[in-house]
Amino acid sequence: MEDFNHSRVSEFVLLGLTDSPELQIFFFVVFSIFYLMTMLGNCLILFTVISSPHLHSPMYVLLSNLSLIDMCLSSFATPKTIMDFFAQHKTISFEGCITQIFFLHLFTGTEIGLLISMSFDRYVAICKPLHYSTIMSPRVCVGLVVTSWTVGFLHTISQLAFTLYLPFCGPNVVDSFFCDLPLVIQLACIDIYVLGIFMISTSGVIALVSFLLLLVSYIIILVTIKNHSSKGSSKALSTCTAHFIVVFMFFGPCIFIYIWPFTNFLVDKVLSVFYTIFTPFLNPLIYALRNQEVSLAMKKKLNYKYFNVWKTTPHHPVQ
Repeated sequence: MEDFNHSRVSEFVLLGLTDSPELQIFFFVVFSIFYLMTMLGNCLILFTVISSPHLHSPMYVLLSNLSLIDMCLSSFATPKTIMDFFAQHKTISFEGCITQIFFLHLFTGTEIGLLISMSFDRYVAICKPLHYSTIMSPRVCVGLVVTSWTVGFLHTISQLAFTLYLPFCGPNVVDSFFCDLPLVIQLACIDIYVLGIFMISTSGVIALVSFLLLLVSYIIILVTIKNHSSKGSSKALSTCTAHFIVVFMFFGPCIFIYIWPFTNFLVDKVLSVFYTIFTPFLNPLIYALRNQEVSLAMKKKLNYKYFNVWKTTPHHPVQ
């Protein structure tokens, strides 16, 4: 084991998405735009929820935490990926690679917890409306957020506890634009195929079970909504539809990548782009466009800010 420690690789080479210079420029523009819009959109949701007292309900507290997670999930690798499009040698230190794995599983694990919490919140609001304020008290809401972060932390620690003790002494080429567990552990100098499959597939099974749990809960919610034909039911249906779109976009790629690891790396690259770039970008659009309260609060904040800027700007009469 001492020999392995002395010969441990100091860095990994990232192959990125493509070798074509033209495509790299195209991806640089696309990734930059999506990353900027993701940060602006989620920051706007956070600012709107925090600064609007009528949005301090459990649903919007959970939504603001989801926006925070989306910004983190979009930032753990995207800025480096954008810079690497113009780099001749795309490398990352061993410590940097492990850090990416840590934050990837921390944020995805936490997002799973938050999506389940949001589903529970909607279930109580629609199926047990008379007991909503009692069940979803501020204390319970904070507890759900803390539990989600705790689950994410425990999940990523369980993944890294095994990876850190693997000997990496030879191959150091990662066929992706960031470090992920299925790609890194196959570079170890010992045969860990069976154990690696088991460990990685565990993440996939957790994602699959969580998705099925969420699917059942939303089916129950939709059946309850169907039995109540009213304006409030229409609003609840719109909210739940938006939530399930987010759930499907997030869990789909995760389940595929981790249930069947070491299969098609090209497909894995596409799916990795989807849940680290596109999903965090689409979340604020889905919630802002489909949630009337959030969109109206955003418009009020933006109009108020614009009005104040216009009011304080000196205006000179036309001569």
